Amino acid sequence: MKPSARAHPMRLALDVAWEFQLLTFPNPAVGAVCVGPSGEILSVGAHKKAGGPHAEVYALRDAYVRLSGDSMIAECDDSHAIHDYLRTHHNGIFEHVSMAVTLEPCSHSGKTPSCAMLIRDMGIKSLDIACKDPNPAAAGGARMLSDAGTECRFGVMEEEGKALLEPFVRWQNRTFAFFKWAQRLDGTVDGGIISSEGSRIHVHALRDKCDLLVIGGNTVRCDRPTLDARLIGGRAPDVLIYSRTDDFDRSIPLFNVEGRKVYVESSLERMRDYRLVMIEGGAGMMASCALYCDWHLGYVAPKFGGGSVGMGSITEEFEVLHATISDDIRLWMKTIRKKPE
Repeated sequence: MKPSARAHPMRLALDVAWEFQLLTFPNPAVGAVCVGPSGEILSVGAHKKAGGPHAEVYALRDAYVRLSGDSMIAECDDSHAIHDYLRTHHNGIFEHVSMAVTLEPCSHSGKTPSCAMLIRDMGIKSLDIACKDPNPAAAGGARMLSDAGTECRFGVMEEEGKALLEPFVRWQNRTFAFFKWAQRLDGTVDGGIISSEGSRIHVHALRDKCDLLVIGGNTVRCDRPTLDARLIGGRAPDVLIYSRTDDFDRSIPLFNVEGRKVYVESSLERMRDYRLVMIEGGAGMMASCALYCDWHLGYVAPKFGGGSVGMGSITEEFEVLHATISDDIRLWMKTIRKKPE
């Protein structure tokens, strides 16, 4: 297969993985694609949450259903059940199927069985891999597959794969923090609800996975928020209110979520005690947290009017890591660090 032809399945795998970026915490976001003998896309799968099936398993499940016409496991989300069913019923159906995965398939069996063993047992003929697994406990899947006769090629869209994997690599040893905000096309960030319901649900899903949420004192005083994950029935993270004064109304919902710790501090050092941190706010918080942020997440609503306050005089240049267009434009970005002249 030509390099240009291999790039298309990998791009699909990367795109679907980005849909679940950080939502798989503490696991990495991973995508996988099954490709037929004529280059047709058979299936696209993503790891959706820790403890659930890995991307390769979803891709193999859906490819099996398409190729066989057997829909018995079409809606199954149990890793062990999918592994067992495919091993029993595949009947050589994957003989001419290849795959693209954003991360080396895991070699070990933990909460879920080994993906490398499943791919081996399905008889996949070739495998394109963006990145090697940085986790020593899970690495080695490609060697296992190569020993079984599967052609494994590393480095297909490797830089894009590394960008996808960056949060997972960082939170192994330190805090990974990202700044989130929403704005309209005219740049305004005030004046009530800005983003779509889908974007708000996405934010709540991220809160459910985060250890800590950081918010500015003025936002708490003016908006009196809850800062929970109620839209998905999820857990509420601990909260750090960044403020020089502790003059908050303790009766507001934010302070009364069971099991939550709320800190009011004039320093951001508390962030270092947590692994995954989301920072919410406007221009002031963006400026205050600049040195702590690894990434930025912006929701741009396709509308004008309704607000009067923008991001002020902040000067920042970003590299767009991934963009998703739905009701809003969702941008995962990182700051471009300019070298001193």
